[in-house]
Amino acid sequence: MPTSLNDRQQRIKEQLEIHGEIRMNNMKTMFAVTEMTIRRDLEKLEQAGILRRTFGGAILLGKDIALKDRTGLMADEKASIGRTASALIQAGEYIFIDGGTTTIEVVRALKPGFAITVVTNALNVANELQEKRIPTILSGGMILEATSTVIGPFAENMIGSMAYTRVFLGTTGLSAEHGFSNSNMYEAEIKKTAIRQASEVNVLMDHTKFGAKDFISFADLGQVHRVITDKLPAVELCEACAEAGIELVEGV
Repeated sequence: MPTSLNDRQQRIKEQLEIHGEIRMNNMKTMFAVTEMTIRRDLEKLEQAGILRRTFGGAILLGKDIALKDRTGLMADEKASIGRTASALIQAGEYIFIDGGTTTIEVVRALKPGFAITVVTNALNVANELQEKRIPTILSGGMILEATSTVIGPFAENMIGSMAYTRVFLGTTGLSAEHGFSNSNMYEAEIKKTAIRQASEVNVLMDHTKFGAKDFISFADLGQVHRVITDKLPAVELCEACAEAGIELVEGV
C-alpha cells in the first residue's frame, strides 16, 4: 500500500472501497479540481495497484466487487441493455446467461412462461427465471460468494456438455489489444466454455468498461458476434470491433 498518497488521493481510494466504482465527473465536483488533476490522481493510484482506470472513471482493483455492491450502479443503462438483449431471443431457443447485474436484466425483460430453456451458473439469474416460470438448468459446482455464481470444473463440464442458440455474458473490460476480460479466472473459464458451445455470442456491458483491461482475457474480439451497450465506445475501438465483425448495438 503506498504511503505517499495526498489527502485527495486517499479520499478517492476511500470512495472506491465504498462504491467499487467512481466517475470522473463526480470526482471533479467533489474536489473542485480540473479533470487533468483527477486524471493524474487516478494514474498514480493505478500505478500503485489500487484501481483500474476505465472510460470516464475507475474501478477498484484486486478483488471481485460483491454483487450487492454493484446493484444499483448504472441501473437505467443496464435495464436498457437487458431489454435490447431479450428482444433477440426467440421461442424454442437454448440460452446461456452468466452472472452479473447487467445480464440479469435480460431475464427481467422476458415475459413470464416464455418457451425457452435457459442454462445459467448464476444463483440470482436462476431465481428470477424460477419466478417467471421459465425452464431453467442451474449448473453444479462451487459457489463464489461475492458474485453469487457457480464455478469450477463441475460447472465447466456441465456447461460444456450443451449447445446454445445464444449466450449472454458480462465483462469488466474491453480493449482492442486484450479483448474481453474479467477479474476472476474461474468465471473467465465459464465464459470461455459457454463461447465454445454457442452459435451466437452476445456480450452485455455499459460504456464504462470500454478501453479497460482486467486480469483474464476470456475472448478475442473475433469470438464475439454482438456487443450490447448503453453508449458506443471511442472511434478507435468502434473501428476495431467493426474490423473483427462485431455488431455494436445501443440499448433502448
